[in-house]
Amino acid sequence: MRILHILDHSLPMHSGYTFRTRAILKAQKELGWDVRGVTGLRHTADGPKVEEADGLIFHRTHGAAVPLPVLREWSEVAAFAERIDALVEQYRPDVLHAHSPVLNALAGLRVARKRGLPFVYEIRAFWEDAAVGNGTGKEGSLRYRVTKALETWAVRRADAVVVICEGLKADLISRGIDPARITVSPNGVDLHLFGNPPPRDAELAEELGLNGSETVGFIGSFYDYEGLDDLIAAMPRLLAARPEAALLLVGGGPMEPALRAQAAASSVADRIRFVGRVPHDQVERYYSLIDVLAYPRKKMRLTDLVTPLKPLEAMAQGKLVAASDVGGHRELMTDGQTGTLFAADSPSAIADSLSNLFSARETWEDRRDQARAFVEKERNWASNIRRYETVYHQIANGAWK
Repeated sequence: MRILHILDHSLPMHSGYTFRTRAILKAQKELGWDVRGVTGLRHTADGPKVEEADGLIFHRTHGAAVPLPVLREWSEVAAFAERIDALVEQYRPDVLHAHSPVLNALAGLRVARKRGLPFVYEIRAFWEDAAVGNGTGKEGSLRYRVTKALETWAVRRADAVVVICEGLKADLISRGIDPARITVSPNGVDLHLFGNPPPRDAELAEELGLNGSETVGFIGSFYDYEGLDDLIAAMPRLLAARPEAALLLVGGGPMEPALRAQAAASSVADRIRFVGRVPHDQVERYYSLIDVLAYPRKKMRLTDLVTPLKPLEAMAQGKLVAASDVGGHRELMTDGQTGTLFAADSPSAIADSLSNLFSARETWEDRRDQARAFVEKERNWASNIRRYETVYHQIANGAWK
């Protein structure tokens, strides 16, 4: 079976989006399928027209969109559809599989209908909600409503729809989409990459001044919806209860300057460490220093509907996870068993939950074991990938048309 994946961006760029794509394509290759990816104009890394990354083949769309709102998006769709169509002529895939955002679906649908190919649309987050989450959009605005309408239009015309969590599925059903056409393929972990807890890096701990610390950490992108300002605000209260506590923040993003300024003004500034972005092959060194990975996402539509990937990777590596009680986190963990949940948007709740967790070290081994077992059974890409096989065969046979 030949599958062409239609993507926003891919490796060698690093993001949760590219890591999920990598896992899907790698697992499909292991099944003996011929898989490739094609990226649109939003893949900004320099590279050749056809590029191999981590053993996977990606085709690029080169050029520039019209620099005007609305016209820019439509020119992106047109350029991407032209590239996809040329690749279909050459590669002859059995299925087109477009991944959000919706611009990719619009380009893919245009080619699928022209060529008579089965078309799958996979939604990892609704584009309109992602824009609100990263601060580039406003819920209820004209742009928001238009984008939502386009999303619904594309879903209705796809032969099958895949979503990453139950929250997205429920939202589509509320729009009148037949639940029989929706498959949930949850975020998963490649246990070949995240299967073994890294040994503590004593040299790095010494360098960062974390020897003897009870270390809370976050590794990822610094967007407003991640709630890192609440985590920093929780530190004075946590230090009052646990004097050895420290906070390690690894990564970067739009909120980094504001977060650094907030930390510098904190009464416990000396217990908060920023290390910036680190090379992907160095991330495990920082994971090894962290006792509890914290994910204090703010409560909003995006975080209630979408499940993140990072907590699963931490659970696979035998790390304790503490997270806000938004819908996306509740779908991943059970409070007191596979993780710790605290009230969203509340620094005091964060501090109290972390303090209680550090005071209950006798429960840590059991929690780690339960979390790891959950990932192995429910969120392992080696088994999750079979969900796609069912979808592809059904639409190829016209079962859902």
